Amino acid sequence: MEFNEVINKRHSVSAFKPDKVEDEKLQQVLNAARLAPTAVNRQPFQFIVMHTTGREAELKRIYQREWLSRAPLVICACAVPSEGWSRMDDKNYSEIDVTIAMDHLILAATDLGLGTCWIAAFDPAAAREVLGLPNGVEPIAFTPLGYPADEPKPKKRKALSELVRYERW
Repeated sequence: MEFNEVINKRHSVSAFKPDKVEDEKLQQVLNAARLAPTAVNRQPFQFIVMHTTGREAELKRIYQREWLSRAPLVICACAVPSEGWSRMDDKNYSEIDVTIAMDHLILAATDLGLGTCWIAAFDPAAAREVLGLPNGVEPIAFTPLGYPADEPKPKKRKALSELVRYERW
């Protein structure tokens, strides 16, 4: 797909076909995340890939919606703040870096015909426990990954004029 087509086709998917995601496609979306730009190229993130079969109850603890476990895979994007770069005011960029990487993953998935849905409304304590995250690794976002079984709804977005200001010359 052309890049603009990928951006326009990407939508939040909440219904999935039972089809398995091929390992080659999984590796492609994970590699897209790996190639994302990060502050000082530190790559302060980890991605955890979960197969959903048999994990439905655990996934429900993390996120209450039933449809999450209907995708064959769920990916958790985690930040590792101790590995992140901090600017002069001590703002740590690890969360920003992991969100950029997650966006690359989501766009690559769209390009391959896979569906995703950015999930931030999860229980972080349950996520830490279910995933066995060590101290210093923070879950930032989840996405299911699979073949969409639904059609995209029209996107509702603010007008560009509401989002952009231009410096006066």
